[in-house]
Amino acid sequence: MSELEHLLACNKRWAKDVQNEKPHFFSDLSKQQAPEYLWIGCSDSRVPANQITGLLPGEVFVHRNIANVVVHSDLNCLSVVQFAVEVLKVKHIIVCGHYGCGGVKAAMEDKDHGLIDNWLCHIRDVYRFHRSDIDRCTSEDDRLDHLCEKNVMEQVLNVCSSTVVQGAWKNNAKLSVHGWIYAVKDGLIRDLEVSMKGLDDFEKANR
Repeated sequence: MSELEHLLACNKRWAKDVQNEKPHFFSDLSKQQAPEYLWIGCSDSRVPANQITGLLPGEVFVHRNIANVVVHSDLNCLSVVQFAVEVLKVKHIIVCGHYGCGGVKAAMEDKDHGLIDNWLCHIRDVYRFHRSDIDRCTSEDDRLDHLCEKNVMEQVLNVCSSTVVQGAWKNNAKLSVHGWIYAVKDGLIRDLEVSMKGLDDFEKANR
């Protein structure tokens, strides 16, 4: 018996429960996906996009990486954004970080983490940009959480400055980009109020 047999059994129970509740769910889902949302989140196993937003399979297109980073050299992430915007025609892109993020914490530490340091340098740049503000926090936990917030805000700007989103806005696409942060300790999402709906909002944010 496979060591993962329990996962296959759970899948069968889940599929049966869904089928009983919504008999046509899987047949309809197999025909197309038409999500309104692209979720760019952290790979942390405690932050599953569908579950914490109460969305069903097919309702959110998801990209996840360590510390929800969006950089212009990451063709994986940018390809996801392009597919979501140009093919799926999503209406909202949500960058969602979470408090206590291990990737952000590692970026704040003055020690070697190996290969991942090449990725964490992007977060270290965010820390450098906002260091005076972050270092005013009175505790290490507060500093970490503040950087988690700042990281989300910077990634929202990175999404908005991408050629895909810029092109969509120039073509008058109805597309909004949002920055959220999730608290594992209580399961609640907080809107960081950095949403942008077009080129005017983006230009204001960069002044």
